[in-house]
Amino acid sequence: MMKFSSITFLLLLAINAFAQKVPVPTQQQLEWQKLETTAFIHFTVNTYTGKEWGDGTESPSIFNPTNFDANKMIKVLKETGFKMAIITAKHHDGFCLWPTAYTEHSVKNSPWKGGKGDVVKEIVEACKAQGIKFGFYLSPWDRNHPSYGTADYNTYYKNQLTELLTNYGEVAEVWFDGAKGENAKHMNYDFDSYWSLVRKLQPKAVMFSDVGPDVRWVGNEKGIAGETMWSTIDIKPENAPGKMDAKYLNVGDPKGKVWLTAETDVSIRPGWFYHEEEDSKVRTPQNLVDLYYTSVGRNSLLLLNIPPNKKGVFAETDINNLYEFRSILDETFKNNLAKGDIPNTLTDQNLGSFNTISKGKTHYLNLKKAASFDRISLQENIANGQNCTKGNIEYWDGKSWKVLAEFTTIGYKRLLKTKLVKASKLRLNILEAERPVQLAEVGFYKASTRE
Repeated sequence: MMKFSSITFLLLLAINAFAQKVPVPTQQQLEWQKLETTAFIHFTVNTYTGKEWGDGTESPSIFNPTNFDANKMIKVLKETGFKMAIITAKHHDGFCLWPTAYTEHSVKNSPWKGGKGDVVKEIVEACKAQGIKFGFYLSPWDRNHPSYGTADYNTYYKNQLTELLTNYGEVAEVWFDGAKGENAKHMNYDFDSYWSLVRKLQPKAVMFSDVGPDVRWVGNEKGIAGETMWSTIDIKPENAPGKMDAKYLNVGDPKGKVWLTAETDVSIRPGWFYHEEEDSKVRTPQNLVDLYYTSVGRNSLLLLNIPPNKKGVFAETDINNLYEFRSILDETFKNNLAKGDIPNTLTDQNLGSFNTISKGKTHYLNLKKAASFDRISLQENIANGQNCTKGNIEYWDGKSWKVLAEFTTIGYKRLLKTKLVKASKLRLNILEAERPVQLAEVGFYKASTRE
């Protein structure tokens, strides 16, 4: 999926990180991960052709979402817990969802709203109205523009990037997909200048690619982050952009010098774009909950794609499943059974307040009275780095200490599914760690019966 050739920017990042004793996230990276769940909106001519990758020959006349309703879609996202929406402003087919001045292959030559429409603008306005963040995806691979494959294309791409970065207000994330077909023209993308442009025009935005500069790919499109997941990686010759091993991306590196948290991207449907024949294959609410555990619950961020249909709205099945997904999570995590019992520093939802636990040490988490639970949440103060390598949680069964759950990394958040137990005496053991662990949050929960 992700293919990049430029490494200069990331090498500079590595040099800067190397100078630090402990790699830590920037404020933008930290705030980004706290979003936990964000949404992709894949929408283009592919919605009407049934393709996943358009070939660039599609006529703008086929794009006509007669009932397009950005407010309705973003309202659904807001109400189901998504904190940002990322629209595919241009996919590989080169068709632009905004009236760009640099190509005729755009909505301005479609029948939708008589060529006066702007999908990007309406998504932006809906995000502002609903109070969620906005991001966009701009495919470097362009199968329509005649300059693709030449140095002139980099100028074209940056012109479009500038339009999106300057005409639509604050941008929270810019997504650089490096996908390219096997028989595609050779093209040297000038990613250094792309990223510099974003830094100049939208300094608060985070940027995604396979390896940064702010966020890395999780290594698959299945919604599954590694059971062990480090936010740090290293930039080595064998792990340069375009050569990075997906398995390495899926785990990270405890000795890594660059802080690049993994983003777990996955679609609610088998494809990234809406296809009517997939209406019976939408992920169930329970499967979406599982994805939350294997992404957010493994020190990653869940980027879930929900594609609009040909009318320009989310399909009803997708909507219903999203609401049920969020309802299940809300029911499970509404009541932290540890709150009021263990130190407030561990239940105040503030990563900046924490208890420090050294390698080989035990931290007791005793409740005032026995409670039944089968879900555990742990969080580190990642503002000062990620440190836990291995640990476990034990409970007292009245006769002896029993291991309830084992884990490797914690990072921003680790969610553990356990057997149902009733206990009041618990303890957390840090068995291995890179440095003393700053334990910031602990939660004990009883899972919804609908999981």
